[in-house]
Amino acid sequence: MKADSEELQQRLALWNQAAIGSFVDYLGCQVVEANEQRVVIRLQIQPHHLNLIGIVHGGVHATMIDSAMGLLAMIAKPEASVVTTNLNLNYVTKAVKGSITVTAELVHVSHKSVTTMAYARLDQGEICAFGTGTFRVT
Repeated sequence: MKADSEELQQRLALWNQAAIGSFVDYLGCQVVEANEQRVVIRLQIQPHHLNLIGIVHGGVHATMIDSAMGLLAMIAKPEASVVTTNLNLNYVTKAVKGSITVTAELVHVSHKSVTTMAYARLDQGEICAFGTGTFRVT
């Protein structure tokens, strides 16, 4: 089921409202772009994002990547709920300051699952992490 732009914007507004007070909200992630082809989210790195050695905690990357891909899966299957069944991450380089931007794109959509991929990039475009995710349609 393909949604028109107005429908998608209404769903995004509802999801943004539902996210208030959630873990993604606490992290400070913001949706920059969301459509049927891709989702882009951004985070300004803050001290609470860092681990004990002063770099962004891997869980922050994982949350951002999973959340961007999950939102894309929700857009792909608006009539159903989707849950992460597989998340595969690769950490490439450290992030310390500035922002992280995650771009998620669709790989495959079937009746029962959605497969996605995402890249987390630093301000100058350098990849700091990337991953794939599979979401079960419930």
